[in-house]
Amino acid sequence: MEEIIPSRLLHVMLRVKNLDLSIGFYTRLLGMKVLRKKDYIDGRFTLAFLGYEDEFKATVIELTHNWDEHSYEKGNAFGHLAFAVNDIFAFCYTLKKKIMPNSRESQRQ
Repeated sequence: MEEIIPSRLLHVMLRVKNLDLSIGFYTRLLGMKVLRKKDYIDGRFTLAFLGYEDEFKATVIELTHNWDEHSYEKGNAFGHLAFAVNDIFAFCYTLKKKIMPNSRESQRQ
């Protein structure tokens, strides 16, 4: 199997306690645009993606607002980095070969 490596960083996820205030910071002070925003009622959270360009062209910020979470400890608001790969399962295989376990491998079947 061919070795797969990420092709680019997709987004950085941050948890925020005040979504409107956070969106205002990134849009009014930093000049970003809200690219998309969606409420997930069953999960009780909202995702907002912000950036300078379309998220298919540039790395963006994903703001996650968990409706029932009212504060975050220093260090636990960071969520994840998302990378683009052509084949997630081939990439997981590559990681496994390099002795890096990854939970997505079991989803291949």
